[in-house]
Formats: sequence, structure tokens, C-alpha cells
Amino acid sequence: MMSDDNTTPEPNDDIDPRLEAEDAEAVSTEPTAEERIAQLEAEKEQLRDQVLRTAAEMENLRKRTEREVSDTRSYAIAGFARDMLVATDNLSRALMVIPAELRENADGTLKSLIEGIEMTEREMQRLLQKNGVIPIVAEGEKFDPHRHQAMFEVPDPSVPEGTVVQVVQTGYAIGERVLRPAMVGVAKGGNKPAPKTDAEPGDGLDKSA
Repeated sequence: MMSDDNTTPEPNDDIDPRLEAEDAEAVSTEPTAEERIAQLEAEKEQLRDQVLRTAAEMENLRKRTEREVSDTRSYAIAGFARDMLVATDNLSRALMVIPAELRENADGTLKSLIEGIEMTEREMQRLLQKNGVIPIVAEGEKFDPHRHQAMFEVPDPSVPEGTVVQVVQTGYAIGERVLRPAMVGVAKGGNKPAPKTDAEPGDGLDKSA
């Protein structure tokens, strides 16, 4: 009995139609070369932005650390300097209670004592300035509430109102930080300070001649 070679093969029922559909969808959604290039460019820009942000943060951290180290070095002795100022004030008061005539005519032990106090005060002032502790300029300056502490007012029409005319206790600062404000007397009743202008000398002259 002869076999029929023209028999049509039967479909393979073992293949899941859903898998064929997923394969077809995967092929259709594969990005093109242009899309892949655009995607890579976007990722590159994102990485570049992250690198720039990280570099900026590191630079800010470096500057902040340098500033903190500098401040620590400058202000590390602030507490000790305040205590030193108390001792310096006591030496100054000790000299102030000695009458000028007695200081000039002193001899022997008293003279040595006075000279020793004066020398100690000068040395303490030198050491304070060596470590960045400087006196605050007050007399003749316009009153500054951040650097001066007003103790009383002085009627003085010869100077602009608000001018420091007397220093009761010297103030000190270390760097930009005030260790203690200067205790001062402030003028009252004078003319108000003239406003500052940027006009050059001669600007008010008639230059047409």
C-alpha cells in the first residue's frame, strides 16, 4: 500500500500561542538605534549633572571646613582672653588709685612696687595683642551698639550727637568678635552727624567758566 506524500502536516499543538504573541511584541518594541543613542545621551547628561553637583558640594565642604578651622584658631583663646582682661583691669585700677604726685615722688620699695605693676600691665597688654586681642577704638567715634555700651549721656553741643566723648572702660575684640564692648559716655544735644556723600571735591563748583 502506497503512502500519500502530499499529506499536509498538522499544526504543532504543543506551542503556546501566547508565547508567540509575546515574542512578536518584544521584537516590535526593541528600540531603534536613534532611540538608543538618545537614551545614552540622556544618561550621560544625568551622570554629568550628578558629578558637577558632587564637585560643588565637595568644594563648599572644603571652604566651610577651612573657615571653621580658621575661626577655631582665631577664637580658641577667647575665654582665656576674657579672664586675662579682668586681671589687666585690676592692675590698671591699682595704678589709678595711687595719686599722681605719689607716683612721681615714690622711692624705695613703693617705687619698685609701682614700676612692677606698670611693667606687668604692659606685658599683659603686649601678650594680648600678640594673640590678636586688640582694644576697640571708641573715643571720638560714632556710637556703635555692637562695639560700645552707653553708660551715660554728656551734653556737648561741640560734637555731633551720638559721638563717644568718654571711655569708662576699654573694650576689646579678637578678630571680628567683640570680647567685651567699650563702656562709654555719649554726646547729647549736638548737631546730627552730616550724611556721607560720594561727591568729589569741587563737584559743586560752576565749571562753565
